[in-house]
Amino acid sequence: MEITKFYDVKITILKKLKVEDIHKDYAKSNLPVVCVKGQEGDEYISKNCKIPEKFCSGAWEGLESKVSFLASGSNSPYVKQNGISIHSCNDGLHPVIFKLERVEA
Repeated sequence: MEITKFYDVKITILKKLKVEDIHKDYAKSNLPVVCVKGQEGDEYISKNCKIPEKFCSGAWEGLESKVSFLASGSNSPYVKQNGISIHSCNDGLHPVIFKLERVEA
């Protein structure tokens, strides 16, 4: 039986967004406006398509299939650089934009 090799994938927080109008209308009063997990520029490494240590489990739910796609050697049809894709957290009250980058070295 052949063992599948997955590339590591680096996950970088590119941007943490404020959606104050949506937050004001829908969020409970005790919630911060911006995601409190991680800072812009923080990097994490997914090995064998597993959640990186200290990475947000909610964000991972939305990114796991995208990480697996890149880790398998596939490329995003929307990004001009091979091995890179851009995705967001699935939390609409605290959106975070991530860069996923296949590590081929």
